[in-house]
Amino acid sequence: MSSRLKLITKVVGAISTNCYILVNNDTKEAVIVDPGADEPAISQVISDNNVKPVAVLLTHGHFDHILAVDKIRTKYGIPVYMGADEQNLAADAALNLSADFGCTCTVKAEHPVHDRDDIELAGFTFHVIATPGHTEGSVCYYLSDEGILLSGDTLFCEGMGRTDLPTGSSRKLMESIANRLMTLPDETNVYPGHGEETQIGWEKSNR
Repeated sequence: MSSRLKLITKVVGAISTNCYILVNNDTKEAVIVDPGADEPAISQVISDNNVKPVAVLLTHGHFDHILAVDKIRTKYGIPVYMGADEQNLAADAALNLSADFGCTCTVKAEHPVHDRDDIELAGFTFHVIATPGHTEGSVCYYLSDEGILLSGDTLFCEGMGRTDLPTGSSRKLMESIANRLMTLPDETNVYPGHGEETQIGWEKSNR
């Protein structure tokens, strides 16, 4: 990770979701990844660090990753990016599980993204990697210059996401991890949707 990038982790919500705030130290612009709950706490981090959010990125549409999206989007007047194949799940309270947890929520992204897209935000390039399995439209974001992978609920430290939820597939998830993520450089730092960070090389040796 270069000195120009500051990565802040804020754990939010009932399922302890990792919300990441990636800050460009030169411009003070920031990208918010998976604001799953607790807009006031996320906004406090933004205020404490005196940064300007420019976008929200979503790895997938489950409720624990999207609950604070609309408040964040409205407060800062910023757009939301999400996998194009995830739009239907995020827009359905039954599929995104928010209805089951009594916190009905739906989200639609202004910018649907596709596999291999490159998104330029806050001076960084976010390379989109489609990783269906946890959900059909799950994506990861790879910052090659910074050696960072934001893996959502696709890849955890010595684990992977559930596949028994709507649109999940164990076969697709294992293929996504093997064919799309394990091919990244061993020294890539992985920041998952839950739990502690890891590295691609560690995951290759401990799976």
